[in-house]
Amino acid sequence: MKTIGIVKLNDDAKIPSYAHTEDAGMDLFSNENNYTLKVGERKGFSTGIKMEIPDGYAGLVWDKSGLAFKKGIKTMAGVIDSTYRGEIVIILINLGSSEYLVEKGSKIAQMIVQKIEHFQFSVQNSIENTSRGEKGFGSTGLK
Repeated sequence: MKTIGIVKLNDDAKIPSYAHTEDAGMDLFSNENNYTLKVGERKGFSTGIKMEIPDGYAGLVWDKSGLAFKKGIKTMAGVIDSTYRGEIVIILINLGSSEYLVEKGSKIAQMIVQKIEHFQFSVQNSIENTSRGEKGFGSTGLK
């Protein structure tokens, strides 16, 4: 198992954790005093930690599915590069129909640490066609 270095910026910051041993995403926790996120409001929430993501990897920040489904709370700006050494701040937006209280120590997002590959780009006159082609949004139907 690989290790990621964590620095707690204050004593009460919670380190990320996996709820179940086979989970893909580790839970990230708010380290701010209770804050009521109004409908339509977005705010960056302190986690109180810094992370040392290894070279060749990135931390991908995702919604907590329960918060998204039940409360309409979504994450934004979710890529943490391996070279970033500042505090992990989670941007939340309230797309729900009522205010949401973000309590200190509550789960606000999850992060998947994933191997990253880089590509070179080649400008061409055309690209290979596929069976899908240029069919986009809704092209496969809804049923």
